[in-house]
Amino acid sequence: MVNSPSETDASERRERPRASADHAPALGASALNPFGDLITMQHLSARLSKSLKAVFEGLLRKELRAWAEPLSVQRYADYKTERGPGLSTWASLAMTPGKGRALIVMDGKFVLEMLDCFFGGDGEAPHPLPEEFSPAAEALVARVSGMLAGPLESAWEPLTRIGFKPVGSMSQAAPDLGGDDPVVVTRFGLAEGEHKPVFIDILYPVAALKPHTVALNAKVHDKPIEVEPQWRSGLTRAVMGVPLQVRSVLAEPVVPLAQLLELKAGDVIPIDFGPEVPVMVASRRLGTGLVGTSNGRAAVRLTSFEPISAEDFR
Repeated sequence: MVNSPSETDASERRERPRASADHAPALGASALNPFGDLITMQHLSARLSKSLKAVFEGLLRKELRAWAEPLSVQRYADYKTERGPGLSTWASLAMTPGKGRALIVMDGKFVLEMLDCFFGGDGEAPHPLPEEFSPAAEALVARVSGMLAGPLESAWEPLTRIGFKPVGSMSQAAPDLGGDDPVVVTRFGLAEGEHKPVFIDILYPVAALKPHTVALNAKVHDKPIEVEPQWRSGLTRAVMGVPLQVRSVLAEPVVPLAQLLELKAGDVIPIDFGPEVPVMVASRRLGTGLVGTSNGRAAVRLTSFEPISAEDFR
């Protein structure tokens, strides 16, 4: 758990077969997941993990790492089978509007470690573990559930408004939901340094999330990434050094094809231009200028500039 080094070389992710969120149902069976790839909810879980870190650091009085595991959608009966008969907490949170309930599931050993820290200990769980929780442990789980309700509401708010409120007393056995009812399983890891992590699961019944299907299927829009000033400065200097061809068009006479075919050396093509001529940069008009000389060389003095808009660079 959080308070003791790992005794194995296993990775931080809990090894268990989990169906992906976008699996296909069997022929004639109803789809477990009506929400697509649930990428929006995965982002929501990543945001929530930061709040969970702050909550449990206060309870354990230790600096923790926190992250969100890839979520899954599975039958409730399958989830209970995977957890096994070990001591666990099953705390219900009412989801409003509606009558749905989310579940916070934690390992019993982790709860007893938190309880020891709460009463000033070093976070040691009794060995062997008791068969059931004491009233003090139940009260602590109720306290933790209340502390998680606010972060849950804040994490969901950019997506949709869902209220969370602890209901009833903590259950030491899995609530009696329909075994075939699908649930979205979001899992969060907590670890102190390089110690073995502990995992906390938050389950959402698919039926409770169906009123929010449109929001769950919406695309994720990240905040615009701010450009680093040093990178912007370097890019500006590079752009300022790009060479561009500047030219001035004195005249563009129009000559019939028949006259062009009869031209010979010494013929004169008359041209007519006003006091000002256009000045071009690449294929765009920069402005106008007066034709003259400067230091013995032909030159154009700019007298006006064309307005430039952002659309000119698209």
